[in-house]
Amino acid sequence: MVTLLLFAAVCCAAPVGNAISAYVALKTGQQDDGGIAEGGSAADIPPRMLTAYKKAVQRVGKYVPKCQGMRWPILAGIAKVESNHAVGRNIADNGDIRPKIYGVLLNGSGAGGNTTVFPDTDNGKWDGTATGERAVGPFQFMPSTWESIGKDGNGDKIADPHNADDGALSAAIYLCGNGRDLTKRAQLKAAIWQYNHSSEYVANVLGWIDQYTAAAKDPDLKNVSGKVRTAIEAALSQRGVPYSWGGGNASGKSYGTCCSPSGKSGANIKGFDCSGLTTHAYAKAGVSLPRTAAAQAGVGQRIPASLGTGALKPGDLVFYAYAPGRDSTIYHVGIYVGSGQMINAARPGTVVRLDSVNAMSGFAGGARLL
Repeated sequence: MVTLLLFAAVCCAAPVGNAISAYVALKTGQQDDGGIAEGGSAADIPPRMLTAYKKAVQRVGKYVPKCQGMRWPILAGIAKVESNHAVGRNIADNGDIRPKIYGVLLNGSGAGGNTTVFPDTDNGKWDGTATGERAVGPFQFMPSTWESIGKDGNGDKIADPHNADDGALSAAIYLCGNGRDLTKRAQLKAAIWQYNHSSEYVANVLGWIDQYTAAAKDPDLKNVSGKVRTAIEAALSQRGVPYSWGGGNASGKSYGTCCSPSGKSGANIKGFDCSGLTTHAYAKAGVSLPRTAAAQAGVGQRIPASLGTGALKPGDLVFYAYAPGRDSTIYHVGIYVGSGQMINAARPGTVVRLDSVNAMSGFAGGARLL
C-alpha cells in the first residue's frame, strides 16, 4: 500500500498491466526528426512511412478483394514494433530505406531472443548474408516469406523488402490472409498472431494500433461549448508537447522533477505529466485543480467506474487506479473528448496526444467539473 500511495503522489506512473508491454520512446515531433503525423498525435511516424501505409491500404484490395477493415494504424502498429518506423534511416522519395534494416542472425545463439537455427534461403540476396537467415526491412519479413508474398508497391517493377511502399503493401496482403474482416477484433488478433506467434507481441501491436486509431481522428466538438470547450481546446493545443514527470502547471508546460517509479527524470524536459496537463487545461476555463491525479478525483461530480466509460461526457476527467474503487491508488488522469477518446500525457517518452480511453488499465471512473 505504501508503494502504491507513493506512485500516485505525482502523476503518472505506467501500470504494470498496461496493454503496451514495453514502450519505444516517441519523438517530440520536430520536422527534422520525422515530422508530426495527423496533427501531432502520431509524432513518431516519418511522413514518407505514413504515406506508404496509406498507399498500401488503397491498393491491398487489388490482391485480396475480400479483405475488409485494413487501415493505416494496423500497418503502423506492426511497423512500430518491428522497426520503429525506420526512424533514423534515410527514406528516399521512391521509398527506398538506407541503411537497410536487418534483424539478428537467426542461428540459435540466443541473441535477440532467437533460439532456433534458420538456414539461409536467399544466398544473401535480401538479408546480406549467406551464412544464415535474418529478418529484413521495416516490416521484418523473413527472406523465404518475402519470396512468396513480396509485391511491388512503388511501381518500379521490383519487390524489395527494403522499400517502404513494397514492404507496407506486402504486409497488408499478408495480414489480410484469404480475406479477413479486420474490423473484428478476433480476426485482427489472428492476423497479428500469424505475423508473430507471441501473445506478448499481439498485445504490444494491438496497443499501438489503438493509439494510432485514436490519433487518426480529431474529436467532434460541434456540440461542445462554453468552458468545457475552452478546457478541451486548451489541452488539444498541447499535442506534440513531450511528457515530463512532474511537469506542467496552471500557466502551461514547465520543467519537471526526478524521478518516476521507473527512474525517468523530467528535470530537463519542458512539458506536462498527466495531472499537469489537466491542471493547465482547466485553469484556462477558470477552474482551479489540485496538482495530483488522486486529489483531482475529489473535485466536481464523481462518475463511478461501475457506470462504464459510456457515462463519460466531453470535458470529464477520466481516472485510472491500481485498485479501482480506492481513489487513493489513482495513478493517472486524462480529459475525455468523446467517441472513446481522451487527451493524454501517458508516460515518460511519449507526447501529449489523443488516446483511446482503453489505452490505460484500471479504469476508475471520472469527474464532471462543469
